[in-house]
Amino acid sequence: MTDPAKPSYDDVLRIPAPPGRASATGRPPRIEEVAERAGVAPITVSRVLRHPEKVNRETRERILEVIEATGYASNPHARALRSGRSNVVMAFVSNILSQQFGLAVRSFAATLEPEGFEVLVGQTSYSYAKEVAMIQSLRGIRPAAVMFTGVIELEENRAALQELGIPVIETWAFPRDPIDMLVGLPNADAGAMAARRLAEAGHRRVAFIGRNSGRGALRRDGFRKMAAELGLDIVHEIGVGEITGLVDGRAAFTALLDRGGDVDAVFCANDLLATGALIEARARGVSVPRDLAVLGFGDNDVADQITPGLTTISFDAAAVGRIAGELLLARLSGTPIAAQQLAVDLTLVERGSV
Repeated sequence: MTDPAKPSYDDVLRIPAPPGRASATGRPPRIEEVAERAGVAPITVSRVLRHPEKVNRETRERILEVIEATGYASNPHARALRSGRSNVVMAFVSNILSQQFGLAVRSFAATLEPEGFEVLVGQTSYSYAKEVAMIQSLRGIRPAAVMFTGVIELEENRAALQELGIPVIETWAFPRDPIDMLVGLPNADAGAMAARRLAEAGHRRVAFIGRNSGRGALRRDGFRKMAAELGLDIVHEIGVGEITGLVDGRAAFTALLDRGGDVDAVFCANDLLATGALIEARARGVSVPRDLAVLGFGDNDVADQITPGLTTISFDAAAVGRIAGELLLARLSGTPIAAQQLAVDLTLVERGSV
């Protein structure tokens, strides 16, 4: 692990909710309130949820309408919680297809499951709306803890998670102000590392391909800052929305070539984008790195299989999950934790694309 004093902090955005969006904050409705609105006793509401066949149709439908209107969620783990704590831990991933996220969650689960915890996985798809809905669902599930492959940007969601009173582990970025525990990547440092490597290779006219928000934007900002210090000219920045596969990298690389401008190197803030760029370069007869160098981030399994081999910034994704699990186990057992905010090491893996 890197000394927490050494990595640069990521300037993660803190975003108020747009008008009209459902909020994740606020006290959830109680069963007594549902019963009062439906004109029945709380035991009847409970019976509808547990044994609906024992309640007459008219009453059942009236109660279900109130439940839907209020967003009431019964707790499936209530009996266990009365005698102890939940054994469910939620893990929310940004993209369930990501190899790095998968490695982290598998390692996270492998750390927790031998201790009797059950890890449930959900996908936010880089969507604020889905993130809000999933955090709302935590009131009904009432897990022992929750982990995110990312950090929470919406202030309403940060507040909602704090109100739950459970351990929260954020990952994949390194902000100054995590909600609780953090196993992060210094994304700004990754961007700076990319700019330095391209400068060392003699490239001066460079480009960036990556997401317009989240960690992609953090890597872009680090790339911009170091490029300016080193005298590199960022000719183009190609913004990408949701990244679903290699096709997005091919499309972004096509957009880069179509803009012209005599670019001699590109930093792709995601290996899916970089690998797609290499595939598109080959299809178009662009020689890498002679005509245009490509540098990625993530070091997925394809990086050393594709010609000429992707030079990329790597980190131990499995270690992110393992350390997150270890921090969680220590917190739940009451064991003192030396450091609750840790940054993983970034390393440059040299192959043939730069």
